[in-house]
Amino acid sequence: MTNPTDNVVQRNSYAFAVRIVRMYQHLAKEKREFVLSKQVLRSGTSVGANVEEALGGISKKDFAAKMNIAYKEARETSYWLRLLHDTRYLDEVSFQSMHDDCEELLRLLYTIVQSARSE
Repeated sequence: MTNPTDNVVQRNSYAFAVRIVRMYQHLAKEKREFVLSKQVLRSGTSVGANVEEALGGISKKDFAAKMNIAYKEARETSYWLRLLHDTRYLDEVSFQSMHDDCEELLRLLYTIVQSARSE
């Protein structure tokens, strides 16, 4: 069993999911925005869920496939964050912080996916 504190992508994707849930709660309660925020909730929490599935994969191919899905979900999350920002549901500071975390996850996941492909 992997200790989440020892695995950077596992730890970061979980922390990102927590931030996404809190952002969703804020958008739903304070901004009364439910459609876009639900999309970012789904994709943003899916990143960590797919990382967890990858870590429990039964083969290298299974691991690589799930990490690739996590990467795609992070890209989708970046899209929803940009859209929420550009439609003024997210202020500049909130957006920049969330988007920076998302970009860091994308870099980590990309490196993992590329490494898994070359094995």
